[in-house]
Amino acid sequence: MNGKMHSETGAFSSDGMRAEILNPFVHKLELDNTYDKIKTAIFTVILLPFRVIVICYLIVTAWLIACIGLYGLSEEDLRRKPMTGWRRALKPLICFIGKLSYLAGGMAITIRGRQASRQEAPILVVAPHSSFLDSCIVYATKMSSVIVRKESMDNYVGKLINYTQPVYVWRDDPNSRQNTIKEIIERATSKEDWPQVLIFPEGTCTNRSCLITFKPGGFYPGVPVQPVTIRYPNARDTVTWTWEGPGALKLLWLTLTQIHSSCEIEFLPVYYPSEEEKRDPKLYARNVRDVMAKALGVPVLDYTYDDCRLIARAKQLGIPAAPSVREVSELRTHLGLERSQLELHVAAQGMSGRPRWVTSAEFFARLGISAADPHAQRLFDIFVQRSTGLASFPDYLLCAAFLSLQHAPLSQLLSYAFKLYDSTGTGRLTATHFEEVATRCLGLCQEDAQNTFRQADLDEKGYLTYDEFISYAQKKAEFCHIFATDAAHQKPKTQ
Repeated sequence: MNGKMHSETGAFSSDGMRAEILNPFVHKLELDNTYDKIKTAIFTVILLPFRVIVICYLIVTAWLIACIGLYGLSEEDLRRKPMTGWRRALKPLICFIGKLSYLAGGMAITIRGRQASRQEAPILVVAPHSSFLDSCIVYATKMSSVIVRKESMDNYVGKLINYTQPVYVWRDDPNSRQNTIKEIIERATSKEDWPQVLIFPEGTCTNRSCLITFKPGGFYPGVPVQPVTIRYPNARDTVTWTWEGPGALKLLWLTLTQIHSSCEIEFLPVYYPSEEEKRDPKLYARNVRDVMAKALGVPVLDYTYDDCRLIARAKQLGIPAAPSVREVSELRTHLGLERSQLELHVAAQGMSGRPRWVTSAEFFARLGISAADPHAQRLFDIFVQRSTGLASFPDYLLCAAFLSLQHAPLSQLLSYAFKLYDSTGTGRLTATHFEEVATRCLGLCQEDAQNTFRQADLDEKGYLTYDEFISYAQKKAEFCHIFATDAAHQKPKTQ
């Protein structure tokens, strides 16, 4: 193909590859045997301090060089025209030091393929995005311009990021999305010698099990792009940073206590858009994603950043099976449950006289789905208690209600929860049952749930009705979010 890939060739469909529903936002990592624990403890003492010192020295050195290179330049200067002369000549030195910092941490970076010039491809499209360590791509691509939130620049790394002459995203600007796309178009189509624009089109971190929906922002210019893939072919995955899994510090610790880690960066052939793709950025984004998925050997899933927000919201509230709510939603769609709203009808009737813990057969019978359907079995598995082999039916119904009412006030979900966890059918929750509701719908810890019950039960009756709790909550500032009209305003952590 002479180094070129056109939209009419190399199209890839994941339908045949997808054997099961994946959850790209979960990563489990544990030291599961004594040998690994002992080895990690030893290297924490004898290897980690040395690596941290060397890495800090290299980062500070690169930062000082960036400070020198940026001396006398304002942010407006960086946005108005590309660097030239001696300032630009410092970039290879910063990249060299940056690569050394990864090598000092035990990570070898292997580069395959050839990076296209800006004239060939003004935009680099990088995926999958799975770790804060993906920042090595900036050094590997000779400090291409990244897209960054302006508030992220208020730290010591800001100087290094500024040296890439980034495209800023202003979160407090109501026209942020349009302005960002406008600047990307201007950079990509400019006659001046700007750095290539580097984009992670997934918009959030995944576990690399698939490629999720690509945001179309980087495809609006309609110019050729070069797809770039990142792999971490290591025996133990200590780099993946997702919504459900180890935090950044734990991952950094475990990575730095590995003897050796690897990162593979591959530059794929430049993708030249068709006229149809130039007119339709979303189509362009999907087709580029298909090409990259084929190169990686992974399926594509139509998951988005909004799904991350949904998962974060579910975790914040304590919704049962929160990390898998996106998967639950898809399974319900496959099983026809989303259309029927059967679960909400059951929820409205309460659980009086019906066993809470159910076998798989009872689970399928209550929902009216076939036990032979693998999607049904997977849905049951998400809610099953491993020690007993039983699933909590109220937990499933609460999760289903959360998905159906995710944009409604939380008070509506609470009204269902009061019915679901009231085993007596009287519309009253004892302290124990209220604790279940509060930890599953309000994100309260056990102690706070108990204190809330005592304060709301003014007459010390030993139970609370939904109306009594709502009356109490309306007078408390800490529960004002219960009455918000859109749950999406609750912001999750960003990555």
